[in-house]
Amino acid sequence: MKLIVGLGNHGDKYQHTRHNAGFDVIDLLAKELGVSIDQNKFKALIKMVDVDGEKVILMKPMTYMNLSGEAVSACIQFYKLELKDVLIIHDDLDLPVGKLRIRQRGSFGGQNGMRSIQSYLNSQEINRIRVGIGRSSVIDVSSWVLMKVSKEEQEEYQANLQRASQAARAFISKSMEEIMNRYNR
Repeated sequence: MKLIVGLGNHGDKYQHTRHNAGFDVIDLLAKELGVSIDQNKFKALIKMVDVDGEKVILMKPMTYMNLSGEAVSACIQFYKLELKDVLIIHDDLDLPVGKLRIRQRGSFGGQNGMRSIQSYLNSQEINRIRVGIGRSSVIDVSSWVLMKVSKEEQEEYQANLQRASQAARAFISKSMEEIMNRYNR
């Protein structure tokens, strides 16, 4: 069984903002798999789906970003999952729009959803897809992450969300090494 989590904030005002890149990726993956993430469980919206014989849980925590660890750890404990079978998808200020970084471990890198998850799981050994949202030199971080991507960046951003969705789909059946080799560039 695999758990694929997209991080974001719930509510209309946060829809399609930079900080909700994880939600946007998980929604793309759900659409590709022909499902809606609509079951309320673990303080999250989830959907269990069978993909080529592998049970996969798609998750969007409804706790707000900074408390994502509550939902993720509850699901992991309930299903007795190993961390190697968990993938977190989140935005990253330090990557430009259009870039992805896939890692098996590391610090939270300033991403408070990852900080919460690492704290609840007491580990940095967590697979993740970091989706570049860029950083503004003139707008403060808290405002920047809650803005939508500019029209000029939109095409590149959407293509990157699609690549992240493909990488998440590959996580279901491929090793992290294979995924990193293919999608890190």
